[in-house]
Amino acid sequence: MANNFRENLRIELNYHGLTIKELSVKTGIPVATLDCYLGKRAVIPSADAAVKIAQTLQVSVESLVIGEKDNIKKTFKESSKEAKEILRWVQTLDTEQCKTILKLIKQFK
Repeated sequence: MANNFRENLRIELNYHGLTIKELSVKTGIPVATLDCYLGKRAVIPSADAAVKIAQTLQVSVESLVIGEKDNIKKTFKESSKEAKEILRWVQTLDTEQCKTILKLIKQFK
């Protein structure tokens, strides 16, 4: 079963290591409004708000609304603090740097 917007937003916030307050500052959306999106009632944001959130989190609006199958971020929330930091750094690397890191990881196995 696909996640809903609330669950997908939580996954993204955890993945990026952002708090609701930090997302509020970056998007200009009030904390209280973001709380409504993440609360038990799971209010769905307007299209404008969804776009601002998606752009800030560098994901598509579609992935926030319906989620993505087999997304690494879904298991990310259960990862250790160290694993999360490694994943964040890896996303900033270019292809050659990733190849080098992969060689190092294989040496550990």
